[in-house]
Amino acid sequence: MLSLSEMLLPLLGVALVIGPIWLLFRKGINSHNAKSRIIAQISIFAGVFMLTMLVEASHFTTLAEEAAANAGSAQSMGFLAAALAVAASSLGAAWAVASAAPAAIGAISENGDNFGKAIIFVALGEGIAIYGLLISILIINKL
Repeated sequence: MLSLSEMLLPLLGVALVIGPIWLLFRKGINSHNAKSRIIAQISIFAGVFMLTMLVEASHFTTLAEEAAANAGSAQSMGFLAAALAVAASSLGAAWAVASAAPAAIGAISENGDNFGKAIIFVALGEGIAIYGLLISILIINKL
């Protein structure tokens, strides 16, 4: 069962991150306060993230030690292969979309009839990430 601190700390973190956003939209945005409020929001988010990482660091090390003790070398390599499949395919998809999307937007802005032809190249780039995810799922199912 979760302790009281394990239940309240995430709620406190969510309140600290969402609270300033609620105040921002309630009072409205103008040119004088927008930059300072965005910087404050990013600072609060970074602080909550770091606090969470510090509080949960002992749990992470415990889980890592248990996984290292229970896993064999082949299983470790399988998890590493699954992670590399997702990472490499995501990077490839990001590169493909980053190069195809501006060209697609330019083609659509010149002629609206080119939407169907242009969006195919962006969708093909996104398909690379999905293929990597499927390969990683197949690898993990074999472990």
